[in-house]
Amino acid sequence: MARPTALITGASAGFGLALSRALVRRGWRVIGTGRRAERLARAAEELGAAFIPVPGDVTDPAHRALLAETASSAGELALVVNNASRLGPSPLVRLADYPLDELELVYRTNVLAPLAVMQFALPLLAPGGSVVNISSDAAIESYPEWGGYGSSKAALDQLTAILGAEHPDRSIYAFDPGDMRTEMHQAAFPGHDISDRPEPDTVVPALLRLLEEKPKNARYAAADFAVGHAS
Repeated sequence: MARPTALITGASAGFGLALSRALVRRGWRVIGTGRRAERLARAAEELGAAFIPVPGDVTDPAHRALLAETASSAGELALVVNNASRLGPSPLVRLADYPLDELELVYRTNVLAPLAVMQFALPLLAPGGSVVNISSDAAIESYPEWGGYGSSKAALDQLTAILGAEHPDRSIYAFDPGDMRTEMHQAAFPGHDISDRPEPDTVVPALLRLLEEKPKNARYAAADFAVGHAS
């Protein structure tokens, strides 16, 4: 039986890398992309031939075209995970002071790029395949100074919900992993100790459970699929 194939953006570090590891261990093939070629190369060295690195920036149409070509040549996709995200300025700033050129970059990365990926990936999605867009509680909570990132994730949530309604024969989810000990989370709190946040690999089982259970198309949080939680 052929290996199922996943396409994961932001696969070179953090949650994307942790998910890639978990899937490869389960016999998947992963097409992984990330802006930092050296990190992606280390991931490929660690994970072996089952990991296909495609370095580049998902906001770049030429890179997305290469991703689409790579995914198409790999055959059907069983899973698409839009994990690549941009935080915005660090330290975070209030909306009244937010540089609009930075906000445009945040929206290009967190909203437009995931939609562009889904536009080429949905026709490649196998029957029973899934799309997961990584969200945040900042999309639904009014945290001061999180307006840029939070509003971009709120927009991504709404895109996800509408795509799920437009494609009821596909499994399309927004997934909030919660706080994690990642480079981006550290950038949101420069100089603060975030060692109390969970490592990304401890959150992966919740996403895997979501994919196994395939509930209705909606927005979910990792806590909804934690061990001991009746989903």
